[in-house]
Amino acid sequence: MNYPTEKLGNHIQVLSGFAFKSKDFSDTGIPVIKIKNITPPSVSLIDLSYVPEEIADQNRKFILSYDDVLIALTGSHINQMASVVGRVAKVKYSEKTVLNQRVGKITVNDSDDCDLDFVYYYLSQDKVKIELASKAGGAANQANISPTDIKNLMFPFPNIDVQRKIASVLRTYDDLIENNQKQIKLLEEAAQRLYKEWFIDLRFPGHESTPIVDGVPEGWREQPLYQIADVVMGQSPKSEYYNQVGEGLPFHQGVGSYGNRFVSDETYSTSFTRIAEAGSILFSVRAPVGRLNLTKNKVVIGRGLAAINHRRGAQSYLFYLLKEKFFRDDIIGNGSIFASISKEELLNQKFLIPLDSLVGQFNGIAGGIDKKIDILSEQIRLLTEARNRLLPKLMSGELEV
Repeated sequence: MNYPTEKLGNHIQVLSGFAFKSKDFSDTGIPVIKIKNITPPSVSLIDLSYVPEEIADQNRKFILSYDDVLIALTGSHINQMASVVGRVAKVKYSEKTVLNQRVGKITVNDSDDCDLDFVYYYLSQDKVKIELASKAGGAANQANISPTDIKNLMFPFPNIDVQRKIASVLRTYDDLIENNQKQIKLLEEAAQRLYKEWFIDLRFPGHESTPIVDGVPEGWREQPLYQIADVVMGQSPKSEYYNQVGEGLPFHQGVGSYGNRFVSDETYSTSFTRIAEAGSILFSVRAPVGRLNLTKNKVVIGRGLAAINHRRGAQSYLFYLLKEKFFRDDIIGNGSIFASISKEELLNQKFLIPLDSLVGQFNGIAGGIDKKIDILSEQIRLLTEARNRLLPKLMSGELEV
């Protein structure tokens, strides 16, 4: 069946975020949700800016709540769907945050007539983002939409019971995805805590009987990265080799989907300038330096990345070693103090390296944790694909609920 359609603006409002002044921002305080934090399906709390609490409280209508629906009013054109204008995400945290300009918050006029989750899932469709992007103004590399563009969309409008049933079916998938993401976060934190316990706090197996020589356990040594790992620096192919149709190999210019363990392949290149092999650690070499992703398959890497692999295959150990050194929650941008890092500087970064037996023991434990993360990540991919196939069929009425 086909549902009747109505103008979205008859049922929703779009609140544009507050235009904070540059002098309002500080190193600590209340996080400000910017365009870069709209990372579907949820709002990211990584790579944050802040304003003092008194500034946030002066603009209380822009303070966000759990399950708020946000939309990016500025973004890319449709050739870069991961950052496309019009992408939507939900607030899935309880921390106090405040909405920045060029991000909109969607509310419904009457929840007994129009379901907010139904609106969220409608806007989540690729075809809707493409429709919004086609209306966008702005420069060639930046697209802008207005609240009016959103409100002028015609959307399916079944009765409220059907809206809620459709939203409930889709929310089941998202709840499973969110649960898997939480498990991944807990597993990564467990592996990182184990690394810190063994190699920073020096409470490794057998530490009680290990002599300390010059402040470090006997047999441990300070080594530069080049002695334990191979590094391939990226080099961007010419733009005419880029495509979005899957020709060639996936291309990555920088660490994308930050906060996600694995990169998501969207852009491809037929020019294989510099290659990262499957399982490589992708390391950002431009500000903020030290962001980390992993790739499950062979990819082309651009100038913003280096691919790093442990020479003896202790890749899990290397991942947590790099994360411990470069990732800092208390540094603005969640990266290192470097604005950029050359290959020579990277290769000569020094680390305190334990005995090979300890590296192997840790790598075995962390590798087991990482395999669990791999399984959960694959489940997320399959659930996402299933939800995305189901979404347009439910919205169109092709599948009845």
